[in-house]
Amino acid sequence: MRVSVLQENLAKGLSIVGRAVASRSTLPVLNNILLETEHSQLKLSAMDMEIAINCWVGAMVEEEGQITVPARLLSDFVNSLPKERIDMELNARTQTLHLRCAHYEANIKGIDANEFPIIPTYQGDMDAPSVEVEPAKLRSMIDQVAFAASKDDSRPTFTGVYTLLEGDRLTMVATDGFRLAVRSAILEEPAASNLGVIIPARALTELSRIISTVSLGEDDGVEVIFTQARNQIMFHLPGVDLVSQLIEANFPDYKKIIPTSYNTRAVLDTGEFLNAMKVADLFARDAARSVKVTMEPGDPGKVILTATSPELGDNVSEIDAMIEGEGMNATFNSKYMIDVLQIIDTPQVAFEAVSATRPGVFRPVGGSPEDEYVHVIMPMSPR
Repeated sequence: MRVSVLQENLAKGLSIVGRAVASRSTLPVLNNILLETEHSQLKLSAMDMEIAINCWVGAMVEEEGQITVPARLLSDFVNSLPKERIDMELNARTQTLHLRCAHYEANIKGIDANEFPIIPTYQGDMDAPSVEVEPAKLRSMIDQVAFAASKDDSRPTFTGVYTLLEGDRLTMVATDGFRLAVRSAILEEPAASNLGVIIPARALTELSRIISTVSLGEDDGVEVIFTQARNQIMFHLPGVDLVSQLIEANFPDYKKIIPTSYNTRAVLDTGEFLNAMKVADLFARDAARSVKVTMEPGDPGKVILTATSPELGDNVSEIDAMIEGEGMNATFNSKYMIDVLQIIDTPQVAFEAVSATRPGVFRPVGGSPEDEYVHVIMPMSPR
């Protein structure tokens, strides 16, 4: 293999695939990145048996070939180089990759590429259910639900995002048992068939990061291919494929968790509510993140946040709000409140509650009627 590539292009490609490198694996080759010439490009691949990423980088290929090299060493070395051309040549006999850039040279020992697992790549004629989603919309959906998934691997169902296709509507749902995020959007083209799968939240978080990294044209979309026979899902962008295993489980009926009515509804400035909750969190950190939310009707109405720490002191913040219904007190986890307020992108947000012991509900105010977002948070026991 003899190939030349620009340092900045290779560094960007390595940053895209690097997050899929296995951090702890019994297979040493999974600590490596696969470098492979393909169609006058350099293909970079990494996987950790849950997700896999392929990325294609523009290159000048003089001789075809492939090799896997340690991901961390290669990335650190390339990032240390000047923004000039990198020439790479493989010694197939010793499985050593020679790199030269400006006044820098290195020899990196690798592992035979034949030991690297095969990663599916996108084929335009794949015989599997697929749908195309506008990149900014998909990234927004991911960012508004993935954080609510559980980090506890002992409950694998809740570590994923339930993704449902119904005609021209795409819905994503995540919960960790204490909060529930539901986001739905209308697709430009309806899906050929209805289906629902559970995608690891980590895979979607990586996809969101990739969408923000790659250069996309106005007409570029993200192709989502549901390869159910292999229990995988593939996301195809220009120059990048992300493949993820699916979680085989039955997702709970999330619609039963969302309250269908409220006794109190407050409409507040999103930024002001977020800032006041961050201030309350300073005092709530040592008190199990417990913040009392008091909604007082009036003209204007008020939402009062109260946080008390036996060691640090206490804080009271008042926010003007339009309040409909009766007054109410309820206690919520400040971190969960901050998490959702940070991803609501409308100037105003509605917070609804039935009682102090029932879930509170966040809804953006004034957003697109085609894009629906609901976030449910379970209350805490008053301290």
